[in-house]
Amino acid sequence: MRRISHDLRTLQATRWRWLVLLCLLVSWNAFATSVQATLDRNDVRLGETVTLNLRIDGDANVNTPNLSALDSDFEVLGTSTNSTLNIVNGQQSSELIIGVALRPKHTGDLQIPSLTVAGNPTQPLTLHVDPPDASAAANAGKEVFVDVTANPNHVYVGQQLLYTVRLFFDVNLNSGNLADPQASGVDLRKLGNDVDYESVRNGRRYHVIERRYALIPQRAGPLTIPSIEFQGEATDPTSPNDPGGFFNPGGLFGNTTPVTADSPPVNIDVQAPPPAWGKTTWLPARSLTLSLEGVPSDNKLTVGQPLNLRMVVEATGLSGDALPELSLPTIDGATVYPDQSNTTTHDDGQWLTGHRERSFAIFPQRTGTLTLPQITLTWFDVQTGQKRVATLPAHSFNVVAAGGAPAATSSSTQPAAMSSPTAASSVASSLAASPAATAPSMVWRWVALGSIALWLISMVLFGGLYWRRRSSTLASAHKKTDDSTDSARAQRQAFTDAARGSDLAVQARRLLAWARAERPALRNLGEVAEALASEEQRAAIALLQREQYASVSAQKRIDLAALFAKGFAWRTDDVQADSPLPPLYPFKLD
Repeated sequence: MRRISHDLRTLQATRWRWLVLLCLLVSWNAFATSVQATLDRNDVRLGETVTLNLRIDGDANVNTPNLSALDSDFEVLGTSTNSTLNIVNGQQSSELIIGVALRPKHTGDLQIPSLTVAGNPTQPLTLHVDPPDASAAANAGKEVFVDVTANPNHVYVGQQLLYTVRLFFDVNLNSGNLADPQASGVDLRKLGNDVDYESVRNGRRYHVIERRYALIPQRAGPLTIPSIEFQGEATDPTSPNDPGGFFNPGGLFGNTTPVTADSPPVNIDVQAPPPAWGKTTWLPARSLTLSLEGVPSDNKLTVGQPLNLRMVVEATGLSGDALPELSLPTIDGATVYPDQSNTTTHDDGQWLTGHRERSFAIFPQRTGTLTLPQITLTWFDVQTGQKRVATLPAHSFNVVAAGGAPAATSSSTQPAAMSSPTAASSVASSLAASPAATAPSMVWRWVALGSIALWLISMVLFGGLYWRRRSSTLASAHKKTDDSTDSARAQRQAFTDAARGSDLAVQARRLLAWARAERPALRNLGEVAEALASEEQRAAIALLQREQYASVSAQKRIDLAALFAKGFAWRTDDVQADSPLPPLYPFKLD
């Protein structure tokens, strides 16, 4: 009986193990499938369509979910599916996208509730629906027209605005070309991919292709973006020669007629920075963050061991190259070694987001307290119209000596022992009493000679390696100097070409690039002017900046190409600008 009871308990435990394993497998299968819901647009007008994309990763065999929860606010026009299968390094992954075409039934902020797809809930989404466009009457009855909008139409210099281009058509287009917007003194970047949807204007249903651009004005004053032209060919499916005949079954191959459409020009008011802004770098952004990574939680450092920090600045509404260079101030009791900056720019389909980061290695030189001062970065909030300051608080660290380091007063024990006359006499007596110590040994003599020979060979090899490395270093230095000279020559030629044109923004960028090719420590044209000895060149740079940012027209145009034909007239006492390392300084408010 005891054995039977033991077997029953063993069988019961085995069943529990299998049950737990089955639950783990089911849980893993649930986690293996992830679902994400997104909208192709977050803002639409009443009468337009929007696509809800349900992305399923990990399982391509999923049915269309129940969409009845959308009936109160949306009209479901139809669904489509697109599946992909990827095999990378023997690992298989699948993805299924279910597209749901929706048309809002009323205006306002409409909620798309959570949907259950493949056993997993999606996150709720919000869609903003505006009333129909009041200016649509101007395009009533047109088969093809182009509509453009600028948001906002009142900006500061350097501030990004969202420029949207929409092509409306209700004909069968065989081909077409929609040009990009063009404007002088504007940095233009395309955002994301084209969006395809339907819209109703004045009771007529149109197919719409939408493109978005980031426009950044480079100078203050009134800005006009010229009209955008569309040129294409429309196909008439009902051929008068052979409608639905043998050569045109179903009217698929009709005659083509050219179609064109122009958008109205857009006027934008571009303001200069506020007069009270000062000399701080002008950073008009929608949001900006400044962070410092790598600070130890215990605030303890060791002499001679590096503290590796990474400073990151990220701003929405600015590109990465518009952000200032990051640096650390001079730290008492430590040496700072900065790394190269890393700059990137990405977008979410509406706004640019610039990212700049830089790493620093801080080597403490002595024990005690090491303080990293507070660092600030001033920027302008374009949404509120206020000056803001991003701050990194000061950090204090406790620096300790390296482990195992000898004390400053310690010395070798053998010389201390020999300093005693009694000990010295004792050692001498013991050596005299030992015949083996006074008699020369042939074995030890050969060992000594062999050691000397090995030492001489090592010195010869070390000398050869040293001179080889020295020759390689000198050759590399000569090559780097030649590359730097070639870069300065190329930048000089680029500035000379730009100086013959009329684009002030390009002239300013080329002039700064040429100056930095010769003196990398210079950060902006203001520092270039301070490093020059020629009053004519300094005045030319000041006038170039006023014309670019303050919209001030000069009475007489300065020939920049002739003024800088002989190169920069650098000040001979300006030694700091020749340093190849970036400057170490904190950000300041003004």
